[in-house]
Amino acid sequence: MQGSITSNTVNGITTIVFFHPQSNSLPGDLLRQLAEEINKAGNDESSKVIVLKSEGDKAFCAGASFDELISIKDLETGKKFFSGFAMVINSIRTVPKFVIARIQGKAVGGGVGIACAADYTLAVDTALVKLSELAVGIGPFVVGPAVERKIGTSAFASLSINAFEWQTAQWAKEKGLYVDVYKTSEEMDEAIVVLADKLSKSSPEAMKMLKKVLWKGTESWDTLLLERAEISGELVLSEFTINAINKFKTKA
Repeated sequence: MQGSITSNTVNGITTIVFFHPQSNSLPGDLLRQLAEEINKAGNDESSKVIVLKSEGDKAFCAGASFDELISIKDLETGKKFFSGFAMVINSIRTVPKFVIARIQGKAVGGGVGIACAADYTLAVDTALVKLSELAVGIGPFVVGPAVERKIGTSAFASLSINAFEWQTAQWAKEKGLYVDVYKTSEEMDEAIVVLADKLSKSSPEAMKMLKKVLWKGTESWDTLLLERAEISGELVLSEFTINAINKFKTKA
């Protein structure tokens, strides 16, 4: 299997790092591993706060793996694949620890969903965002609830419908996706270290209760996101989507 998930806890701060050679895209196996690591850190008493990041300096996450998407031949396989993104988002949502996301480069599709699902997201000014799903005949169904919750219906609609254009990091900050934007990754990392250190020394019970309050109203996501995964799993089988993905792969 290409790619990796690593996790390390130091002084109450758990850093989870994902990597894939294709712009940190996420095949099904990596999605499930990522969800497992988030859940593991969330249930570890020695872990007080989670920092989620990816390797490299160009792309935070290119979303779904095109290689895996094009290999899907039936609805059950498609639903299973898109359920991986549902698992990651629900893991971030339900663990009793705050998740800080470090966005060091472009975020596409599912990558935007992960950035929105995080409780606190910081980025560099080159961290453009795009929900490209409609361009390949699918739609941001699984990540949609997380994106809409973070930036609102109007901005979500804009990002979803114009699946062909990048939006700037400043746009993402203005919409509430990013808390702050930095000129360099070094400045961003310094801010993350300061915040994570303070949170690691804060009351675990207070943070747990605050997170529960902040996510109130999302209790249905356990089933909602799986239902959305089935929609995407069906659409990915269409001739339009197969042709569109093949075109994208050819350009790449």
